[in-house]
Amino acid sequence: MTFDQIRTFLWVARLGGFRKAAERLHLSQPAVSTRIANLEQELRVPLLERGPGELVLTKHGTLLLSYAEQMLFVEEEIKQRVANPSEAEGLFRVGASETIAQAWLPEFLTAFSARYPRVNVDLTVDISLNLRSALLERRLDLAFLMGPVSEFTVENVTLPTFDLHWYRSAANDQTDLSKIPVISYSSKTRPYRELMSELSRRIGPKTRVYASASLSASLKMIAAGIAVGPYPQALANDFLTSGQIVEFDPGFHPQPLAFTASYLSEPRSFLAENSAEIARHVAVAWDETHPK
Repeated sequence: MTFDQIRTFLWVARLGGFRKAAERLHLSQPAVSTRIANLEQELRVPLLERGPGELVLTKHGTLLLSYAEQMLFVEEEIKQRVANPSEAEGLFRVGASETIAQAWLPEFLTAFSARYPRVNVDLTVDISLNLRSALLERRLDLAFLMGPVSEFTVENVTLPTFDLHWYRSAANDQTDLSKIPVISYSSKTRPYRELMSELSRRIGPKTRVYASASLSASLKMIAAGIAVGPYPQALANDFLTSGQIVEFDPGFHPQPLAFTASYLSEPRSFLAENSAEIARHVAVAWDETHPK
């Protein structure tokens, strides 16, 4: 019995299949199947029931899973307490919303690279809904998203919020929300839903709302006079400085954007834990030096 077999078994059990485990471990599916078969042969008991759909653990498999989790926990403890962080290797999958990507993500990647110079980063920028799904499906190791993620398996580290300010084009002084379209975040996000609710209550059915997952495209549309909208000031600074857009007050402001650095708590990963703390420190420092 080898540790690689135990680790492989854990990921097959966690992810519910050989293909997903193979992707997570960067192995071929036959290699994963061989490891499990050899482990079952050595232990002389079946660990998995291969029926339709996802695999199901047998009684012996369930018992082994508890030991496997303890073994991986000890491995992580050794890496954290004994090993040199700069010697850590592998692939770390990070997901970030575009707000974070345009704010302090570069500083985070710089700090992460300094601490873990031999770890490769696979970066995904997407809306929070998709990042949440990817995290729960174990396709991401760490996600910077509008949180928290209310799942018992997820740890959430609170990050600084982003206040939302209303902007219009400097060349178009129209701010009547019943006459000019409002542009907001993707329709699958909390800010969009909250804004739609508030506009429906205040303005009524005359309001036209555009949805866009691209913050840069949205701000360009505002600068062009096509629409107005609420966005973080830090992300609008270039347009403000160049005089393309100006701030205005329509009489209300949406709730600030709340973000978390979220990661799965099982099996434990000190790389994810430490990276979430790196992100918190970086985000706080960035927040202190940029306008709200």
